[in-house]
Amino acid sequence: MQIAIDGPASAGKSTIAKLVAKKLGYVYCDTGAMYRTVTLMALRSNVAPDDAVKVTALLPQLELKFVPTADGQLVYMNGEDVSLAIRQEDVTNNVSAVSAIPAVRTDLTQRQRDIAAEGNIVMDGRDIGTTVLPHAELKVFMVASVAERARRRFLDNKEKGIDVSIATLEEEIAARDHKDSTRATSPLRQADDAILLDTTSMTIDEVVAKIMALHAERER
Repeated sequence: MQIAIDGPASAGKSTIAKLVAKKLGYVYCDTGAMYRTVTLMALRSNVAPDDAVKVTALLPQLELKFVPTADGQLVYMNGEDVSLAIRQEDVTNNVSAVSAIPAVRTDLTQRQRDIAAEGNIVMDGRDIGTTVLPHAELKVFMVASVAERARRRFLDNKEKGIDVSIATLEEEIAARDHKDSTRATSPLRQADDAILLDTTSMTIDEVVAKIMALHAERER
């Protein structure tokens, strides 16, 4: 079975997708990490994130791997563990520009489909249910208020030692929502057959339980 979890930045997609995949024994594909890795590669190569030609030229050089460990899944870029580096503010604030490049989306979409073709999978992102896995048996579109998403990102950043105010995070999240939903290629939108799930007032366990219940319904 293919499970697609979409939604805006900091809606908790990755956290939920990882837990659901673990409970089901499915593979987890963090598509956001893939776009972040391309963004990191561009920044390190002194390439402007919105320079489509130069960013696209980097793709053939990119070897991207997910490595599961006892402490969670790690992301490797050309043999280097970049799991923490791709979560830094410079990457976060530039990933929307990279994600808007059609050639980048084409390249990563194919990589994502190749991973999904290997078996049962939980994949999260912004265009999984609409573009990457349009025939997924279960599609969930997760949302939450900007204030709640900023609060979650603030707590997550605090654990990583990243100091950014909630007010700044609210501005950044709102700006990213606009960029993601108005880009020309695969904009953020809810698939017609996706289930809308507002997690603003839900705990992580409650969200996981809801998706597990939806999965059980699909299996009947």
